[in-house]
Formats: sequence, C-alpha cells, structure tokens
Amino acid sequence: MDMKDLCTIALSQHQQHMRTVLATVVHVEGHAYRKEGVSMILTADGQQFGSISPGCLESDLVARVDAVWNSSQVYVVEYDMRPADDLSWGENIGCGGLLNILLEPVRGSFLNVITELHTRLNQGENVLLTRSFQNNGDQIDYQLSHQPLMLAHNADLSTVQVPSSEKEQYTFVRTYRPKPRLILIGAGDDSKLVHSLAQVAGFDVVIGDWREGLCTNERFPGATCVVGFPQSLYEQIQPGEQDYVILMSHNFPREREWIELMIDQDCAYLGIMGSKERTRRLLDQLPAYANIHSPVGLSIGADGPDEIAISIVAELIAVKRGRVLVPRKEVTNEHYRISAYGG
Repeated sequence: MDMKDLCTIALSQHQQHMRTVLATVVHVEGHAYRKEGVSMILTADGQQFGSISPGCLESDLVARVDAVWNSSQVYVVEYDMRPADDLSWGENIGCGGLLNILLEPVRGSFLNVITELHTRLNQGENVLLTRSFQNNGDQIDYQLSHQPLMLAHNADLSTVQVPSSEKEQYTFVRTYRPKPRLILIGAGDDSKLVHSLAQVAGFDVVIGDWREGLCTNERFPGATCVVGFPQSLYEQIQPGEQDYVILMSHNFPREREWIELMIDQDCAYLGIMGSKERTRRLLDQLPAYANIHSPVGLSIGADGPDEIAISIVAELIAVKRGRVLVPRKEVTNEHYRISAYGG
C-alpha cells in the first residue's frame, strides 16, 4: 500500500473521529521484512492498513495507539530481532534484524502534513518529506518540498541520521512518489487479470478500448475506463514519460495506429503482447522507441492467462523498482532490436 492510499485512509479515519497513528520504519539493521520508509496506518479500534512485518509486530504496535494519540508526541519503538536465541521475535518474523519504527499521531501539525502530502500526490507531484525529531519527544519539525519528476520509477528513497543518544535529533528524509499509471490498450479477459494484479502492485490502471461493451467499470473495478479509437484514446489519456503502456488488444491495425501516435512520446515502459514476429511487423519502418519490452513479461515459463498476467506484472514491478533486467534473447530487424528479459 503506497503513501497516497495511506493518506486517503488517514484522512477518512480522521473524519470518522477515529484515533489514528502512522507507523513508519525509519531505521533497519540486518535483514528485515520491509525496508526503511515503509509505512502503515493503525487505529485505536484495531484496524491495520498496510504492513511492516509478516504480522509479528503489528499487534504490539496497535496496543500503543492510545498512548501515542493521548500524548500527542512521536515515539520511536525499537524491535531487536538479531539474537539467534530470541525465539519470540527472530524466528517468527523470519528476518532477524533491528527495526526502529516511528509512531506519529495523525493530529495537529502532522494532520496538516498528511493533508498537503495527499493533495500533492494526487496532483502527480514527487514530494520530499523531512522529519526532524527527538526520540520520544514532542518537538518535531516537518518540511515538505517538491522533487523533480524522474523518468524511471525507482524505489522510493529514504535517508536517516540515527542519534547516538535519546537527546539527539533524528533526521529522516523520504521521497514519496505518486502512483505510477498503467495504461492497458485492450479490454479483453486477459487485461482483466493484468488489471487486478497491477492494482495490488500499486498501479493506477487506465483501460482503453473502442469496444464499449468490454471497457466498463463492472469488468475493471477501480480502473479508469476510456472508450474510443486510438486517436481519441490518445487524446483522452495523454500518456506521459512516467506512464507504463501495454498493448494487448490483439488487433494489429489498432495497435499499429497507437504505436504511430507514440512516436514522439517517451514512456517508462512500453510492452507489446504477442510473438516476436508480430512485434517485428508492428514496428516495421518506425523509429526506435525507448523502454520497449516484447514479448511482454518476465521469462518464468508462464503458461496460460493467469501465469502470463503474473509474469507481466512481475516485469512492471521490476522496472518500477529500477531493477536491471538481464537480456535472455534478442531479435533484430532493419529498424529494431527487441529484447525480452528474464529475472
């Protein structure tokens, strides 16, 4: 669950007068289930949104919500799971690391921070949030600043300065990015599988198709459905350099038209469903495109629509996280070298 979703939940819980705390991993030593910067929402009635462990820490954190809320202070809770003989934590959590978790009550100045962060992320802005605070103290300074958009959706960046004593200041800096947008051209049944998995993986999904009966919110709940032929779809969707695009309509002329519309528009990922020969023909006599992936999906030996959808979303996650994909084979024609990748 990304920060945009957590902000939405926090503001909704606030409107319902629910005591709410944001828990954020601010420091990790050794192996851990999640990385620095990951957050989750905890409420006084025991609700949990997101995760920071396989389930071992959350119940202990929930028990602290009332105390944190009533104090109006931030707290840093340490969980040390490194000792080999610590069966209460290390063996159960499966990581054996040390975690420092920041607990912030969603009220006062932090409520204002959450509100502004939510607005900026909804506007598609990269936001740098700097927190400066003492361990278990009421003095905390928040600074929000704009970060230039970058082409690649690398993992969100976090840096932390850990104090050597409780009286010194923590400084925790976190870059929050808007949800990446996945544009699926084609509203067939295979798109439904990719859409549902991509939403779980943190993408805002847009479905584009000229078949009105297929391109509906009943078939694609939570997605933005856009109906029209390629020129109209392109104008309505307006793909940008941070978008992920997959052509999976299985209609050669329509996809060729879409590809031609994207000649002057870079994107973070352009995937093409179909065989190498079909892709060769689709791209024939066109200029080179950046970040093209065909055949689409990681090489995991996928068989059938379910496994193919998993391989596709796995590749989307790898690109989003900035992973270097190792070429497994290449095909060339007069104008193109098309690479497929394995993880």
